Amino acid sequence: MIKSAEEFVSLRTSERQEDYLRAATDAAPMEVWLDIVKRFPDMRIWVAHNKTVPGEILVTLAHDPNADVRCAVAMKNKLPADTMTILSDDSDESVRERIAYNKNTPREILQALASDRCERIS
Repeated sequence: MIKSAEEFVSLRTSERQEDYLRAATDAAPMEVWLDIVKRFPDMRIWVAHNKTVPGEILVTLAHDPNADVRCAVAMKNKLPADTMTILSDDSDESVRERIAYNKNTPREILQALASDRCERIS
């Protein structure tokens, strides 16, 4: 278990593969995820990549100003449908495209994306 924001950052920036993998797979308490998101904006994308990150954090990250973070969120298989809906109307094409490719995207969202303004997505 990851016990602090500083520990997460240390694991993620480590050159040791086992540390790096822990940052991607270990769980953390909600307070730790919130602290990372608040104090370490450059780590938000790696929070989104973590396999155990709670849905509430993904909802927060779905509104991140950085399109790369939103794109990482859009790729999550456990993303709630209402968050997929938000991201399916994102201003960034790559985010909408990730929602289109997500294997768990509901049919009604895919139907809406079929008429996307970007031909690659539709």
